[in-house]
Amino acid sequence: MDFRPTDEQELLRSSVAKIAGGYGHAYFQQRTASGGKQDELWRDLGAAGFLGVHLPEEFGGGGMGIAELAIVCEETAAAGCPLLLMLVSPAICGTLLAKFGTGEQKGRFLPDMAAGRTKLAFAITEPDAGSNSHRIATAARREGDSWRLSGTKYYISGVDEAAAIVVVARTGTEQATGRARLSLFVVDSDAPGLEAAQIPVEIAAPEKQFTLFFDDVAVPADRLLGTEGEGLRQVFEGLNPERLMSAAVSCGIGRYALSKAAAYARGRSVWGEPIGSHQGVAHPLAKAKIELELARLMLQKAAWSYDHGVDAGETANMAKYAAAEAALAALDEAMQTHGGNGFASEFGLADLWGTARLLRTAPVSREMILNFVAEHSLGLPKSY
Repeated sequence: MDFRPTDEQELLRSSVAKIAGGYGHAYFQQRTASGGKQDELWRDLGAAGFLGVHLPEEFGGGGMGIAELAIVCEETAAAGCPLLLMLVSPAICGTLLAKFGTGEQKGRFLPDMAAGRTKLAFAITEPDAGSNSHRIATAARREGDSWRLSGTKYYISGVDEAAAIVVVARTGTEQATGRARLSLFVVDSDAPGLEAAQIPVEIAAPEKQFTLFFDDVAVPADRLLGTEGEGLRQVFEGLNPERLMSAAVSCGIGRYALSKAAAYARGRSVWGEPIGSHQGVAHPLAKAKIELELARLMLQKAAWSYDHGVDAGETANMAKYAAAEAALAALDEAMQTHGGNGFASEFGLADLWGTARLLRTAPVSREMILNFVAEHSLGLPKSY
């Protein structure tokens, strides 16, 4: 085992940190308050080749792996600029297109995605399906040279920023089990019959959530992504990277919070000495640091597993779980260290709580992760 990052990974980390640091958390706050997007940061990352670092070189990518994309996610969040669409556009959609797309599909989408000119959204969640993908009701039926999609998708991120949406739809039913046979489609976000309604949420972030209504939306046959009926198997090639990017963003938020807390604890004096000299302040921060580094280790193991063709289901779930818990703990201790200032906008902590808390619930809830570990890692009977 070698835990040392490669020279390329070190250079990538420092380069991303430099770009994101040039924007900083004040940029994130301004964009959130104005209802804007982090477009400038996204474009700069794309121009430097970092959004497609894991995509094939022949389609404008860097030819590296998910481990490197995780570095990009972590460093932007560590600079106070978490990019939630990194979980969706490069991690899920980019990975699915690279693995299952036709040459035409790859050529159409991947170069622009890698360069930061195009974003894609991903639609799998439905109001009545929850975490049970077998109950997906959004249906696609073949009609001549096209497919017709009808149904509803729920909590779909970044539709207002996306040129197209990778949609998971039912194209049949397994007779033996009654489960859905699923397929993937790349649907233009402005397709006739597709309507998006924003969901109001109490999260301070530039990214917005939407309900999507598909009313007999026509999708050309060449927009089928991968093999008809194999969508559920294919989609997990993108969901594990999504979980890893979720972990990376959480780790970045945790690092950002602890950096702010340590600086404040070193400089803040109340009774003639820095508050960080008191164990009541120092120990909770040290504990949060330990837990955060443990989560980062699992993230690195899971990314290595995925990039080397090792089943990453267990490690990706564990990394996502550990990082979400560690980020929330670090952010909470950072706010506590700041006292009342932890809630002041100028100190840039409280506004990240919604994002950090969201990553405990999404893209897969902690309860579903515990179900997975209980069943697959411990061999316990399935509980649902």
